[in-house]
Amino acid sequence: MAVLLDVREKSEWDDGHLKDAKLLPLSVLKAGAKAEEVAKFIPKDKVVYLHCGSGIRSLKAADELKKLGYDVRALKPGYTDLLEAGFPAAKK
Repeated sequence: MAVLLDVREKSEWDDGHLKDAKLLPLSVLKAGAKAEEVAKFIPKDKVVYLHCGSGIRSLKAADELKKLGYDVRALKPGYTDLLEAGFPAAKK
């Protein structure tokens, strides 16, 4: 089973997010998130799929997570595109 990671900011997450996604904003990663802290949140033995609003931040977050040793895939579609493609939204 893979991990779906939303790298948008908390305010965007609060406006709506995908079911079963986890939140780890790019700003937190860029601020120097410690590998040990990230490992508590995201298992190293899983493929991590990243998404954001339009695909740009997920690419940057992928670079940061690769440096920490994660197997990552940045999704090109943004949040709205993923909803339109049939990914379920989390219940509010």
